Amino acid sequence: MTGTLHIRCLQPGEIQLAVDWAAAEGWNPGLADAACFGSVDPDGFLVAEQEGAPAAVISVVNYDARFAFLGFYIVRPDLRGQGIGWTLWQAGRAHAGERTIGLDGVMAQQENYASQGFRFAYRNIRFAGRVVGGGEEGAVDLARVPFASVEGSDAAVFPAPRPAFLQSWLGTPGHVGRAVLRDGRLAGWGVIRPARQGFKIGPLVAEDAASAETLFGALASAVGPADIILDVPEPNATALALAHRHGLQPVFETARMYTGPIREVALDRLYGVTSFELG
Repeated sequence: MTGTLHIRCLQPGEIQLAVDWAAAEGWNPGLADAACFGSVDPDGFLVAEQEGAPAAVISVVNYDARFAFLGFYIVRPDLRGQGIGWTLWQAGRAHAGERTIGLDGVMAQQENYASQGFRFAYRNIRFAGRVVGGGEEGAVDLARVPFASVEGSDAAVFPAPRPAFLQSWLGTPGHVGRAVLRDGRLAGWGVIRPARQGFKIGPLVAEDAASAETLFGALASAVGPADIILDVPEPNATALALAHRHGLQPVFETARMYTGPIREVALDRLYGVTSFELG
C-alpha cells in the first residue's frame, strides 16, 4: 500500500459513489437506491481514501442490536491487490460489533468469505428477461395497505426489523408497489423499481403461489413490456418455477452467508430478494 489511507463514513449525499461503482461492476442497481439505502444506518457506508481520492467502499448496515448486512465491497480496479480492501473490510466488520452479519457474495469469493467466519446458507439466483405483464386484476395499490401490515409481513422473511428502510423504499418516486388482499388481510406484496437496465422486482413476498403469480403480473404490467430482474432464493422451488414460467433466465447468482445465527425466516414466502446490497 502506498500513500496515506484515510477511512471515513460516506455522507448521505455521497452514497451514490458506492452505487455508481456497483453499476460499473455490472450489478445494475436501482436508480434511487442510494437515497433509500442511506435511511437505515447513517454510519454504515465507509470509504477508504488514498491521497484524498476514493480508493474503496463498503457498507455494513446495522439493522438492530443483533443483525447487520454487508455489501458494496468494492476496491477501485487500479488499486486492487494493495491491501486497501482488507483494511476497509476490517473497519466495516468493526462497525458491526458482535452482530451477526449477512452478505450476498459472488460465488467465486465464497471461500474467502468462509475464511472470515461466514457460513453458506443458500444461493440467490438472479433471473432476467423480457416480460409482458398479465394485467393488474386481483392486485391493489400497496399504498392502500396499512404500513403495519407490510412491516409485519416483511418481518417474516427478513432477519431484522427495518421500518425506516421500508418507509423509504415504498415511498420513493418511481417505486411501484402492489398487494394482494384476502378478506381484508394482506396475502402478498411487492415493489418494482427502475434500474440502470430494465426494472427490478424486490421484495416479492407472498403466502402462496397464486398470490405471487398475481403480484408478478401486476408489477410487470405497471411498467409495461420491459426487461424484468427477479432475485430468487433457491430454496423456494415455487419461486423458481414462477421465474421459469415467465421465461426469465438465470444470469447471475450469489451465496447468502452469515457469520452467526439469525432469527427464523420464511423463505417459502420470499419470491424476490429486496437487494443484494442490503438484504
